[in-house]
Amino acid sequence: MLPLKNLSIASIFSESQKAVDNLTHLALDRRVRLAVTGLSRSGKTAFITSLIHQLLHGLDGANLPFFSVVAENRFLGTKTMLQPNMEIPAFQYDQFVASLTGDKPEFPRATDGLSEIRLAIRFQPSSFISRQFAKTATLYLDIVDYPGEWLLDLPLLNLSFAEWSQQLMEFCKQEPRSALAAEWLEYLNGIDVNRSADEETMRTASQLFTSFLHECRAKNTGLSYLQPGRFIIPGDLKDAPILTFCPLAAGSNSPPKQSLYEVMEQRFESYKELVVKKFYYDHFSKFDRQIVLVDMQKALNHGAGSFSDMQGALQGILNSFSYGSSNLLARLFQPKIDKLLFVATKADHVAANQHPNLERLLNRMVVRPVNEAVFQGVEVKTLAISSVVCTQTVVRDHHGRRLSFVKGVPIGRSDEVMLFPGEIPESIPSLSDWEESRFNFLDFQPQTHASGGSIPHLRMDQAIEFLLGDKLL
Repeated sequence: MLPLKNLSIASIFSESQKAVDNLTHLALDRRVRLAVTGLSRSGKTAFITSLIHQLLHGLDGANLPFFSVVAENRFLGTKTMLQPNMEIPAFQYDQFVASLTGDKPEFPRATDGLSEIRLAIRFQPSSFISRQFAKTATLYLDIVDYPGEWLLDLPLLNLSFAEWSQQLMEFCKQEPRSALAAEWLEYLNGIDVNRSADEETMRTASQLFTSFLHECRAKNTGLSYLQPGRFIIPGDLKDAPILTFCPLAAGSNSPPKQSLYEVMEQRFESYKELVVKKFYYDHFSKFDRQIVLVDMQKALNHGAGSFSDMQGALQGILNSFSYGSSNLLARLFQPKIDKLLFVATKADHVAANQHPNLERLLNRMVVRPVNEAVFQGVEVKTLAISSVVCTQTVVRDHHGRRLSFVKGVPIGRSDEVMLFPGEIPESIPSLSDWEESRFNFLDFQPQTHASGGSIPHLRMDQAIEFLLGDKLL
């Protein structure tokens, strides 16, 4: 911007024209940066792949009856664009969709790094104002994929090393963390945190702590609230000294210079500054629409502790996002998330009559962050969806009762089965529900479908409509 004293009439006109051009550009070529947020194994990569697939096939057979721009015949197609950020790897859509649509379909591999993709959605505007600019318009959709584990670093920005250490130590007093942390805590009990730091001690302590985190994350344990996320999926930081620290019980009030405690505290603060904060400002602070994916069946299967742990993890993550109005003027200065969609994934893994209960249970699980978001003026919705349908619901008479079964191929098996998966509770289960081993939901393999057709889904069109529909008017 030119200094005020140097402004001429010509320069004022030029600056004004630039502002008008920018507003016109925003009106014609709109942009949405979508945060697809999900904890480990929530189906995030499968969701992104299916979302892209449905949009690319919107003109040739995709089943999108609740996506208004398609239902109103205003949809003109979607295409992938050149990578928007040259420093970030491209989301490997072609590879992921090939694994889902091959002769032996498989779910995409878990995300182990950062990637991004941009879509251009072409459509005919329906609003009077937009039609004055052009008969067609384009919405650019940027989607960033990243490991769900990295999300859990965001709450660290509000904690000191001492606070984080105390929090972790308290967590480790409860099972299953107590048993899993035994070897790491035994090692810590044998060292003096006020002695001079040495790399061998710090490396051993951080390795034992990392092994503890991996045990917590293991499929048969199912815990979610695990920090730091880069200890589990380091990405390009593997073996970097910045990951050589762990929580420590407080030593003296003023740890000696270069003591074990002080050096680990310094590395914790460096991790927050150089890894977490950079990641937050480069990506999360710029999102303006958000979807949160939750695997409810996984949380139910692993018991009360896992369910409570997932609830705490979600609340910690959501407290880090910026919610509020995202109108045109606000977006010119500070984008904020103005739509928030909570999704219970893998809905087809239970019978269709249980889907409303999935939504009700998820609503109760996230009631606190939802209330905060609504208070800030955010539009919030909850859905039970399947990015990729793997089963069919079959109704049968069973011992005089009419029951709903699911039919599909469980992961790890080769033959199709029909089973009664059980019921999803409407509210947070009591301890007795878990003590009776009431929940034992299975994961299923994706189905083979006709070549050239769209990936079968459940309510993906409703999710897309909520997230993008108002931008396609």
